[in-house]
Amino acid sequence: MDQSRISILLVDDHEVVRAGFKILLSAQPFIGEIRDVNRGELVAQEYARMQPDVVVMDLSMPGIGGLETIRRLCKQAPDAVVLVYSIHDEFVYVERALQAGARGYVSKNSAAEMLAEAVRTVAQGKRYIEQQLMPEVSDVRHSDIESYREVVDLLSPREFDVFCRLASGMTTHEAASDLCLGYKTVANYNTKIKSKLRVNTAAELANIAVVLGIVKP
Repeated sequence: MDQSRISILLVDDHEVVRAGFKILLSAQPFIGEIRDVNRGELVAQEYARMQPDVVVMDLSMPGIGGLETIRRLCKQAPDAVVLVYSIHDEFVYVERALQAGARGYVSKNSAAEMLAEAVRTVAQGKRYIEQQLMPEVSDVRHSDIESYREVVDLLSPREFDVFCRLASGMTTHEAASDLCLGYKTVANYNTKIKSKLRVNTAAELANIAVVLGIVKP
């Protein structure tokens, strides 16, 4: 492995996306070896084998999902450098990813050059958060920030995944299919989530998600 260049492990369940990432990043002179896996369950093993400088991680994947993958990887390898590259551009996802152990966050709506710059920045031991994802202090009340932080802290990574899907209007069956989980498993999560958030209905879940910025009103 060329130690003068940055090695990368790509984690995304879409083959076309991974191929596009490889083309984009390989064009950068400071990028070295790039390997990829298509789900979170494969990350720990591939990371141990490759020891990459940076892990570029999607969040929305079947199975354990990106947030739980980050948490497990950072527990296994505290020095792991994870950069999230996700379609989710709400700040609550940024905060959740950082809490799990990520060093940076870039949305897939950003310019292609930004991903490369983010990779280089986090590889240098710095944090990189796309500026567009940071909330304007003048637009966000302190009480609102504290409220969504409290809610985020109440949910486990998997509960958060289920919460986001149910709050966006998915049925329990649809959420189970999307997460590759059994119906009863998601139903149990649904019960635990409502208990933690002290709500009884899907409408109340949706309202909380709107406050957090996860679901657009």
